[in-house]
Amino acid sequence: MRRTLVTFVTLALVGSAAAEPSPRWQDGLATRLAALALLQTLNADLLSHDSAALTLERWCASHGLASPARIVAERIRDAEKAPTQEQRQLLDVSATEPVGYRRVRLSCGGHVLSEADNWYVPARLTPEMNQVLDTTDTAFGRAVQALNFRRRTLSADLLWSPLPQGWEGGAAVQDVPGATLTIPHQVLQHRAVLTTPDGTPFSHVVETYTSEIFAFPQPPMSR
Repeated sequence: MRRTLVTFVTLALVGSAAAEPSPRWQDGLATRLAALALLQTLNADLLSHDSAALTLERWCASHGLASPARIVAERIRDAEKAPTQEQRQLLDVSATEPVGYRRVRLSCGGHVLSEADNWYVPARLTPEMNQVLDTTDTAFGRAVQALNFRRRTLSADLLWSPLPQGWEGGAAVQDVPGATLTIPHQVLQHRAVLTTPDGTPFSHVVETYTSEIFAFPQPPMSR
């Protein structure tokens, strides 16, 4: 089903599978407006839900990135990052209390949609949850889902702006026939603290979303 871009930001959410793994989008003002709207849509969806993995799974399904659409976590096992003093304060732990660390890539249909760094307090999880986190690649949000956790966003930053600064005041966006839209690898970053329903923090996460969120055919535009 084709849907048009109306008054800048009405989007095409393509339900069929992409014709190729990472289709190229043609550069131009309409395409950049669509990319910005899509980026802001994902940003808002992430901000309004507690589980990033489940949000990405819905994104994958609605944009036809894979069928069936399922998020797969790949743990980077050699990565180690000690928590900073600020992170210990965010987690409300002492300088000596153990803090675990995991780095994972979340993929759907072979597309790496995000890369996440997660510092967590093992003592505030169940033994079963810690075993899953220690021995499997399960996404953190799935592993601790039984906690009925809440997410408190600390920051949400667009790392890429499809439109140049001042575009709304007349800064030119050139339509170059045949040009391909260049999208950097990192496009969006969230920092958040996960808490139990009573407000106890148990995880600090930094999630960086990649250009693969656009790995579907360019939305059709009205002329």
